[in-house]
Amino acid sequence: MTVTTRFAPSPTGRLHLGNLRAALINWLFAKANGGRLLLRIDDTDAARSEERFVEAIRADLAWLGIDVAGEERQSARFDRYEARFAELVAAGRVYPAYETPEELELRRKVLLGRGLPPVYERAALALSQADRARLEAEGRRPHWRFRLDHDAPIGWHDLVRGEQRFEAARLSDPVVRRADGSWLYLLPSVIDDIDMGVTTVIRGEDHVSNTATQIQMFASLGAGLPEFAHVALLTGAEGKLSKRLGATGVDEFRAMGIEPEAVVAMLARLGTSDPVEPLVDRAPLIAGFDFARFGRAPARFDEAELHALNARIVHQLDWARVQAQLPEGMDRAGWEAIRANLSTVAEAADWWQVVTGPITVPALSDEDRAFVAEAAAVAESIDWAEASWAALTGALKQATGRKGRALFLPLRLALTGREHGPDMAALLPLIGRDAAILRLRAAA
Repeated sequence: MTVTTRFAPSPTGRLHLGNLRAALINWLFAKANGGRLLLRIDDTDAARSEERFVEAIRADLAWLGIDVAGEERQSARFDRYEARFAELVAAGRVYPAYETPEELELRRKVLLGRGLPPVYERAALALSQADRARLEAEGRRPHWRFRLDHDAPIGWHDLVRGEQRFEAARLSDPVVRRADGSWLYLLPSVIDDIDMGVTTVIRGEDHVSNTATQIQMFASLGAGLPEFAHVALLTGAEGKLSKRLGATGVDEFRAMGIEPEAVVAMLARLGTSDPVEPLVDRAPLIAGFDFARFGRAPARFDEAELHALNARIVHQLDWARVQAQLPEGMDRAGWEAIRANLSTVAEAADWWQVVTGPITVPALSDEDRAFVAEAAAVAESIDWAEASWAALTGALKQATGRKGRALFLPLRLALTGREHGPDMAALLPLIGRDAAILRLRAAA
């Protein structure tokens, strides 16, 4: 079968850091195995789901360069859920339960007080048809639970966590449908994975117990099991991922000037034994993807590391890739001269202002002003067709005896208004002969 993974966000808000990492890992695994990634919009919660968030999810994935082979909407599949639900009810694998949330909470506290695990005790299975009729006559509507088979062992080989074993008797029969008829996550997700041909379910380690119950749901519906991989969750540099950082998404990354290549390069390697590298090309990330490299320790996300990585990514980006983000008039030569000094592409506008002017020159000493005046005269006489900076500094060194900082700094200040910046050999031709001579004269 074609390797098939799925990313299944709920359209109740924007994708955040953890969502983006989940989508990327699913995509990388699919690409590494010649497979495909499907997008499943988990919009069963009609009250909280919004179409604008569906559109935002698609846009965010596109920004990261994550392509999907197909899309499903859970809200379009309610008939399918009803049909399979009816099969499970008829087979006795799903049953109605009438306890209120308050009654369940009280029972949980009683069990904990006795030192027992707070497992649902299946009181609803002892109800007769008359008991159920009476409760419904009182106005109670049942929620529905999936009856776990206590005699069937639950186990799987997790691609990240290794061998996993659960005792069904130690798990509560999970609620799969609320009293108002709405669906919880567990059963629709299994039905979707079966129908969509999902071969590998990749998600966070907080879903491990869900997987234990869903394994029996797959079997009860007559389906084979997909593979499972549960990756460690993200933490922040100080330990727990902060609420602000945990909610960071594409809009925030864009506002910070972070490029998608940097987000991909970092999130692809977090939690693995491989170093985070400034890889613009995704081919090495795909070729090297292997769950054997993932650890079980929490994956640490450091925002400062992302900014540093972003700068190294920006230094590699081709002009055609960033052209739409650059100030008007900046050509390939301008970008290649400036990019090594940038942390974000947006900073290119500041350096392009240095090229196009006007600039403000710091006050120079009398000696430096005299030197810059001589530089203006020399600039009129040199050949600007090639290596103008070398020609200018070479002639001035010979004429004045200056070298090193005494030679270069006054010229940089007069020509750019700054002490540091891009290589002047690349910058001076962009400024141009006439503008350079005017700046030198003005500084003198």
